[in-house]
Amino acid sequence: MPPSSRHITLKELAAELGVSTATVSNAFNRPDQLSPELRQRVFREAKRLGYNGPDAKARSLRTGRSQIIAVILAESLTYSLNDAVASEMLSGIAEVLDAQHHTLLLLSGRQAPGQLPGSVSIADGFIVYGLMPSLELIDTLPPSRPLVAVDFNLDDQPTVHVDNLPASRAIADHALAQRPRRVGIITLRLTEQPCNGRVTEDLAWLSAGQTITRERLDGFYQALEAHDMEPDSVPVWNVEENTHDVCAPVIAAILDLPDDERPDLLLCMSDRLALTALTLAEQRGLRVPDDLRLTGFDGIAEGQYRAPRLTTVRQNSVEKGRIAARMILGLDPAEDKRLDTELIIGESCP
Repeated sequence: MPPSSRHITLKELAAELGVSTATVSNAFNRPDQLSPELRQRVFREAKRLGYNGPDAKARSLRTGRSQIIAVILAESLTYSLNDAVASEMLSGIAEVLDAQHHTLLLLSGRQAPGQLPGSVSIADGFIVYGLMPSLELIDTLPPSRPLVAVDFNLDDQPTVHVDNLPASRAIADHALAQRPRRVGIITLRLTEQPCNGRVTEDLAWLSAGQTITRERLDGFYQALEAHDMEPDSVPVWNVEENTHDVCAPVIAAILDLPDDERPDLLLCMSDRLALTALTLAEQRGLRVPDDLRLTGFDGIAEGQYRAPRLTTVRQNSVEKGRIAARMILGLDPAEDKRLDTELIIGESCP
């Protein structure tokens, strides 16, 4: 019999199957409570009759929980899904939510608050990732719902970070052990005003609580001072987006400096920056590490598969996502968490 144009209810489906409404509900919401055979029977009959499962909004009104967790990303969804670090973190979140039979709702922090879908209001909790363009959107979220911040600080909310400062200090210490003639630093979103190029004195910097860039830069500066180098004498270039197209013009300008001005060591805030510098250096006939040494940060697979391998800091982005998800579901204590990192010595800066 073809599905009716009228939406069948859970109660009617249960009657058709000759089971309780709780059995039908468990098939969709708590599958561990049923045998695989019974669950498949429920699904087959539901499909035949045109029943698509419990309504999330109705369930939320009835139980106070929708089993939806919203993740608000600082960047666009396209960028976040293509970025290796962000996509790994999302994979960790999804792994935990899948195991707990929750749904993942992805949102971009670059939307105006009024453009958010109505489903935001019934989300059970929020994971907010990265440097938000504005906190106005976060201020519109239901204050009664739990919130976890990842890679930035939010007042009175638990945060998940990696040990950015000591990790950056460690990789810079390693690179500076072989004293360079000239050092350059390439940062990500360091300044309050947009800047895609050399950072000048008139530009204000974001605080350490707003961006992980500041902690990583502080680690670099500690290493420079430990090696008797004045941080103020080291040029800093800023990149507005961690993509090849945005960072390539900045890095090309650095590599095209005269020989007596071009750095022979570049401390990069991400593997994407370092990999772009590596490609552009090779195009110019610069040998890595003989003419130019490079370090990255993140430990993405691409940096370890190509030659020369990147010297970098590996962070476990998947685990970062798992921890944030477990916190938001109440499976772990909602408290600030710092994850260890691993220094990887590759051929780009032996």
